[in-house]
Amino acid sequence: MMSPGPVRNRAQRRKDTLSRLTQDRDAWVATSSANGRPALVPLWFLWDRGTLLMCTRRDTVTARNLTPRGEAVVTVGPATDVVHLSGTAEVVECDALAADSARAFSAKLGWDPRDGAQCVFLRITPHTVKAWREENEQPGRLLMRGGQWLD
Repeated sequence: MMSPGPVRNRAQRRKDTLSRLTQDRDAWVATSSANGRPALVPLWFLWDRGTLLMCTRRDTVTARNLTPRGEAVVTVGPATDVVHLSGTAEVVECDALAADSARAFSAKLGWDPRDGAQCVFLRITPHTVKAWREENEQPGRLLMRGGQWLD
């Protein structure tokens, strides 16, 4: 087993987290139905205005679980450099999404979901953000609480 690298301070973790949220495109999104049945799906995302912007077909279990508002848990990155968010999600109809957000989504991901009526955007506003690489970074992994970045 390899020894972990040095523990990052909170400022460095936040910088690395924002870099990952800006650069990465794949995330795992966990939701649950009203009766508690879990669902976990991969979705592409854009970090937009301090939120995660995603898109899926309106008939998916993920969209149904979040209609009209719901809670979601999202992870980005590999197990040895994870960003873990929990937050409130809302469904945004394609024609209701701000044009600059739609353009940024399309530019990053090479796909414009507004072309079909079967899609909706999901906007997840984080309440909590945690980031860690190895076991030695478990303490101090909390970077955001109550929607506010910690200093």
